[in-house]
Amino acid sequence: MGHTSDKYYTYPEISTVRRNKLRELLSANQPTLGVPVICPWPGIVEIIGHTDVFDYVEFVGEDMPWDLHDLENLSRATELYNMSSMMKVDQSWQEFAAQRALGSGIQNILFTNIRTMEDMKDCVRNVNLDTPEKGGTHGGHARRNVGYHLESASPAYAQAMEDVVIAVMIEKREAMDNLDSILSVEGLDMVQFGPGDLSISFGVPGQTTHPRVKKAELKVIRMAIDMGIRPRVELGFDYSMDDIRRYTDLGVRDFSHALDVQVLHSWWGQHGERLRTVLETA
Repeated sequence: MGHTSDKYYTYPEISTVRRNKLRELLSANQPTLGVPVICPWPGIVEIIGHTDVFDYVEFVGEDMPWDLHDLENLSRATELYNMSSMMKVDQSWQEFAAQRALGSGIQNILFTNIRTMEDMKDCVRNVNLDTPEKGGTHGGHARRNVGYHLESASPAYAQAMEDVVIAVMIEKREAMDNLDSILSVEGLDMVQFGPGDLSISFGVPGQTTHPRVKKAELKVIRMAIDMGIRPRVELGFDYSMDDIRRYTDLGVRDFSHALDVQVLHSWWGQHGERLRTVLETA
């Protein structure tokens, strides 16, 4: 039996609110490994879970059509394999997307395209609860992450929102100009450098290894570590162990693998070309 906390609500003794594995690993200063996926099919998440290697799955909602049912199903799939979850949200409607993702059971948020300290503060407000201490915009609700109604506005729900890992992409020229003030915003946990977007913002589109872009990446990593923020690196599908060592030597402990579609394109292209060559010479 649950205990009656007030006239209206009876909270269960076993909480419906899940532990956040990513937050626990960061709090313990442990390394983390994630996989970003564009495909909203929850079977992809299950395939990743079957590897028993990864700590969390990131749904790249910024780049893919999706609906609210997709978010719930993706979250359910991560729960089968002791993984946490993250969603990358589009800046144009980040408050709605972030709060509905969290309500679906997705536990962490990656914000995009910020340029200023005020942009970063908005991201934190979108996650934080509307309390006198936090001053956020997030209130109580009857969504999936609280058992639909069982723990709406409960202490366990409040703690879960406190545990949300807030990550941000640094991918704009203005963000580089304001990097120190952005990284100083309380509540920011993790930062990822975005070479593709930054190459466009710098006026050298597609040149992700341009000296100016690489210099900016090094600045982001070093400043983040100095300010107590975890830098995360997203690896390409063709990375080498030397690439990883270069980052770990800088102090990076958080990595994200290549996108599902990048892996598929690379494998199909490589092996399809090999098979085509055999067929043409047979």
